[in-house]
Amino acid sequence: MTNKLLVLFTLLLFASCAEKKSDKNLIISGTVKGLKKGTLYIQKIQDTSFVILDTIVVNGDSNFKSEMNIDEPEMMYLFLDRGVSNSLDNNIVFFAEKGKITINTSLDFFTADAKITGSKNHELYEEYKKVVSRYIDQDMELIRERIYASKEQDNQTKIQAIEAKRENIVKSKYLYTTNFAVNNRNFEVAPYVALAEIYDINLKYLDTIQKSLSTKVAKSMYGKKLDELIKQRTIVENKE
Repeated sequence: MTNKLLVLFTLLLFASCAEKKSDKNLIISGTVKGLKKGTLYIQKIQDTSFVILDTIVVNGDSNFKSEMNIDEPEMMYLFLDRGVSNSLDNNIVFFAEKGKITINTSLDFFTADAKITGSKNHELYEEYKKVVSRYIDQDMELIRERIYASKEQDNQTKIQAIEAKRENIVKSKYLYTTNFAVNNRNFEVAPYVALAEIYDINLKYLDTIQKSLSTKVAKSMYGKKLDELIKQRTIVENKE
């Protein structure tokens, strides 16, 4: 009887240890398929420079895990140091927020294969990038047309028409970004895309986004940066 109680107590002890919760409010885990050796870095941008938040050494196991505390949602980067390789495919952008975030990808297509779950802000950001990529593709096609047109003689009219189309694409992208930010006013991704994508748009649009933000988002890091941008641009433009 004593032995049975001892075994039961041991099993309960192991179960208790296994179920022990992390004291960190952000857990990032995942797999880099095909990665046997290398170093992963969790980074963020601070004062225009990358700051390393965590270093994960991979040696034989392609799974990784990082735990940390964050104050609020923030854009982060999962950087892969391949060692001998100088591949440009080594940085995954993800919108971190409190909770559990999973990043699964592959060594061969580190950025392209990335599947990220667990962050509503990132989910919205992916939706945004999917639409914006169409504007980028359209603009790239027009750039190719302009290059060919520039090689032809007396083709200034065609070049002007192409540039007019490019301007319309920029306007469409800016309008979409404004609407996206307003429609997602309750998430930190709203002021982020305004800062990252349309910082030079007419001030009235930035002001519209800022005024639409929920109280929580307006007080967030990106909300405060958007407010500061509007103030700085207002000062500069009033002097002109």
